[in-house]
Amino acid sequence: MSQPRTREPGELFGPRMTLFADMLSVGLATAVACLPLLTAPAALSTACAVLRGAGEDRPATAGRYAALLRRRLRRADLAAGALTLAVLLLSAADLALARAGLPGGPLFTVAASAITAGACLVGLRTCARPESVTEWATALRAAARDTVHDPGGTGLILLALATAAAGAWVLPPLAFLTPGPLALALTAVDVRLAGRRHR
Repeated sequence: MSQPRTREPGELFGPRMTLFADMLSVGLATAVACLPLLTAPAALSTACAVLRGAGEDRPATAGRYAALLRRRLRRADLAAGALTLAVLLLSAADLALARAGLPGGPLFTVAASAITAGACLVGLRTCARPESVTEWATALRAAARDTVHDPGGTGLILLALATAAAGAWVLPPLAFLTPGPLALALTAVDVRLAGRRHR
């Protein structure tokens, strides 16, 4: 990310506070865009792209977010949403069957939970990749590689996801704000990894 600029004349808060406010507005726009469920991956990917642009001195506003998202809702974006929804529904069904008293249920529950968590981490890292704006398959391959080869970043994403879930559970109205901090965390981890690659 670029060096923080100094406060402009008439600006009430410094640039970091401006980014915080922009992150919340982008998060709220993302939460609304995720409501149809099929649009969730494209919505989160667009949020990451907008917040990444803040480090390159492009405005990170809800208006820019809406403009980018309108251009995004292609067949591939909706297919990514359908795949995400199918994986989550299949995981929920498997866990429900395992709790129904099937033989080996507890062991299967642990294995299914681990696989679901791994799939969620790869999916989140896919949304953070800049390639996800144009090519989901390329972003997915790179994200799977990053998930394995960058355990520190994967751990940070897991913590960000747990924090977002805990915040939404404790105060349900906060659920509409959690996509912003989550997208910022995903973007920061990806930018950090990209910086290490270029050294």
